Amino acid sequence: MSNNMLELTKYVLKKVSFDRQLFRKELNKAIRHLSRDELLALYAWCLVHFTSEYQDLIREAFVKALA
Repeated sequence: MSNNMLELTKYVLKKVSFDRQLFRKELNKAIRHLSRDELLALYAWCLVHFTSEYQDLIREAFVKALA
């Protein structure tokens, strides 16, 4: 079931990636609901897919979550 949440998060982030505020909101929401292993997987996935647009936002969100 938890893997489904990770996949749903990826789907949602792709859909809202056109808007910086929506992306931030959905990323932060996902971070609150995923396990540490899932967070690491999501972090790597986000860097692969969204570094050019949201590198600063991704790093900021995950530094807090993985600290």
